[in-house]
Amino acid sequence: MKNTVPIKRNTEFLRLYKKGKFYAGRNIVLYVMKNRFGINRLGITVGKKFGKSVKRNRIKRHIRESYRFYEEFIKNGYDLVFVARSSEQMPAFLDIKKEMKFLLKKLEVFEQEKWCCLKDG
Repeated sequence: MKNTVPIKRNTEFLRLYKKGKFYAGRNIVLYVMKNRFGINRLGITVGKKFGKSVKRNRIKRHIRESYRFYEEFIKNGYDLVFVARSSEQMPAFLDIKKEMKFLLKKLEVFEQEKWCCLKDG
């Protein structure tokens, strides 16, 4: 990921949970908050209720890859935390990708103009 730094500290996650805007989808929840660094910071969390480590790591890889796909269309200067919601079945990669775009648009972090220009060109 080119312009993104990982969020690692628990205090940063807690600050986002308390003060950030969020929107919940079917498979993931997105927390967003503007930062003062001018770069995007990404955090991904998956609870133990989601499943064993293989399943948790797989969903994290799906979320990270979906984010990488949309990274150039996300506005700079935001902290983003994706939380995987537990479900009976493992969501497909395309479902996560589609839902991520929906959540980014909903929280006004997605730059639609860049996306439209890419599709037209």
